[in-house]
Amino acid sequence: MRIDIISLFPEFVALCAGFGVVGRAQERGLLSIHGWNPRDYAQGNYRRVDDRPFGGGPGMVMLIDPLRAAIDAARAADPIRGRVVYLSPQGRALTQARVRELAGQSRIILLCGRYEGVDERLLAAEVDEELSIGDYVLSGGELAAAVVVDAVARLQEGVLNDAGSAVQDSFEGDGLLDCPHYTRPVEHALGAVPEVLLSGNHAEIARWRRRQALLRTRERRPDLLAAAGLSAEEARWLEAQDGTGDEAG
Repeated sequence: MRIDIISLFPEFVALCAGFGVVGRAQERGLLSIHGWNPRDYAQGNYRRVDDRPFGGGPGMVMLIDPLRAAIDAARAADPIRGRVVYLSPQGRALTQARVRELAGQSRIILLCGRYEGVDERLLAAEVDEELSIGDYVLSGGELAAAVVVDAVARLQEGVLNDAGSAVQDSFEGDGLLDCPHYTRPVEHALGAVPEVLLSGNHAEIARWRRRQALLRTRERRPDLLAAAGLSAEEARWLEAQDGTGDEAG
């Protein structure tokens, strides 16, 4: 997969992507990241990329022409056109489902805004979609782009050492949050590992994990339960729980 980053600080995203899972994906040739700085395509001695907004008000707005030239240069670098995604707090919420859709693309182009944003005419003409990583505002789109790169990269085939790791993540499959996890030592001052996980009974372990995922989702993200496809038995069991996080039976 190829990801192009249109940003005043493309090296920032590349640095974030140089570690861990994403770094290994690049080393294995499963992912390539390319940065494009609009300032390289700006005119004049100062290579200006922004100007004051019409109508007055604080801040600056990114100019059309440097951004458009950077997008054109990125598109010309590969025959696969790729979707142009603008990272914006006004965009569609980034979910695991959307991440999986993006991960299925051969190429995406991420556009990072700065200042008060980007001239609306550029967005209307060149951007295929806007994505938001949350209901808050950052100084620029670079951190959001790094989030997208990481989330998408880990779903590329061969990136994770165990492909099952992604399948069991929160929001995957049935959309529930993940169950609790434990490792050595069995006994610790902070508590003991649940006995079922030491039993070797894979059916009981799967049942326990499923029920813990249901409890955790109800506690932390009850909005996800409606679309989780609970069986009638699971719905009855969950309703019978006392709300403390302990199983009633």
